Amino acid sequence: MSDQITVSGAGAIAAAVIAGLLLLTIVTVALVSLVVVPRNRRPQSALAWLLLIYILPIVGFLLFLSLGSRRLPRRRREKQVEINQYILDTTAGMDQVSTNEPWPPWLMPIAQLNRNLGSMPLVGGNSAELIADYAESLRAMSATIDAATRSVHVEFYIMSVDEETAPFFDALARAVARGVTVRVLFDHVASVRVRGYRRMLRRLDAIGAQWHRMLPVRPWLGQYQRPDLRNHRKFLIVDGRVAFTGSQNLIERTYHRGPHWSGRLEWKELMVRFEGPIVAGVDALFATDWYSETDELLLRETPAVVEADPTRILDAQVVPSGPAFEGENNLRLFNSLLYAAQEQIQICSPYFVPDESMLYAITTAAQSGLDVQLFVSEIGDQPLVFHAQRSYYEELLRAGVRIWLYRAPTVLHAKHFTIDDQVAVIGSSNMDMRSFSLNLEVSVMVRGASIISDLRAIEQSYRDNSRELTLDDWMRRPRHMRIFDDLARVTATVQ
Repeated sequence: MSDQITVSGAGAIAAAVIAGLLLLTIVTVALVSLVVVPRNRRPQSALAWLLLIYILPIVGFLLFLSLGSRRLPRRRREKQVEINQYILDTTAGMDQVSTNEPWPPWLMPIAQLNRNLGSMPLVGGNSAELIADYAESLRAMSATIDAATRSVHVEFYIMSVDEETAPFFDALARAVARGVTVRVLFDHVASVRVRGYRRMLRRLDAIGAQWHRMLPVRPWLGQYQRPDLRNHRKFLIVDGRVAFTGSQNLIERTYHRGPHWSGRLEWKELMVRFEGPIVAGVDALFATDWYSETDELLLRETPAVVEADPTRILDAQVVPSGPAFEGENNLRLFNSLLYAAQEQIQICSPYFVPDESMLYAITTAAQSGLDVQLFVSEIGDQPLVFHAQRSYYEELLRAGVRIWLYRAPTVLHAKHFTIDDQVAVIGSSNMDMRSFSLNLEVSVMVRGASIISDLRAIEQSYRDNSRELTLDDWMRRPRHMRIFDDLARVTATVQ
């Protein structure tokens, strides 16, 4: 009997010790988190992390340790500094713009901000062609590759060989056969998730292209950083003379997705074809990413900058951003332009999850009487982001923002916005906290009446295929959807 009491007592003591240690661990995690988590982090992001840690202390803290740092490895950040200095040295005096149209007084300080943050100059003498048709952009890129004589640089977030993209890869093969150097970069995590990834690698090898994964996550080979820090850029540069960039990935328009409740989803994109001095800026960004992945510096083999053509009247500036930079270059650019607007703001962003500063800029503009319009999709391909986006609609509508929902089953994936009749920004960046802090992005700020006119026509095509959301309609949505939207909003702030 006494032996049983002794064993029982020992078990109780052991359980008490374990419980005490667990409580001590939880208290320690909570106290350490209060010091570590808020450091150099947005308040809403810090609160989201702290909430997760307090609800699931051990799991939340381990997730924070693996996903909490938004910085790329030190060597990669050092390479970015090297490239930035090289660009500054080799582009001194290139800040030349057209004088055909009067400049708004607020634009030059913003161009200087971009120069200080991303090193790229604002250059005149460019032309731009917008391509809003999915198949047409693939045909245009393939045709441009077929005219290449020296080099083809390909960089996309997602790459896949399929029925729609096969002609693009065929054009790469013909280029290599002519003696053209073909270099290819693609985001590792984004592309490996697409069906046919291995087939694409075999195709690139068969073509004879030089290719590398961007930000590879292969810890067994010593390649690791925070796995959701991704290279989201998308561009093609041919001979340093022509560049394509925008929202479109190199994959067929349904992204190999199966049936959706609203039908088979199809992505709608916007690409822009540039000629002129701006192409050197896009190519320099490719060289930056190539150097980061290979240690091979291509900038010294780039041709002399294309001279400005007086018949081309667009001014343009490449604005790189991402965790390789100290600041959030794209967010600073976007907010500066939003506050500079005098008449109207037209925004198209498939994943619209603004931080507090951008939300204030947009609602302030609308409350000041400006015509502010937002184009988003009626449906979403990423449920959490889609519902987080919806959580902002009430505040936007109450401020006077007009919201257009592009009809299902199309996913409006284009990424651009216009400020008055003065400036447009086109590129890969969404207006969400992932694009501001976690993704490497490319944006191009463009000034010129012709491109604004073309974008106005595209915006009207969006309205023609959308329904306008009203506050009354929105407030009648089911209560459970409101709750889910608000919960999703909290997850969107975790960075």
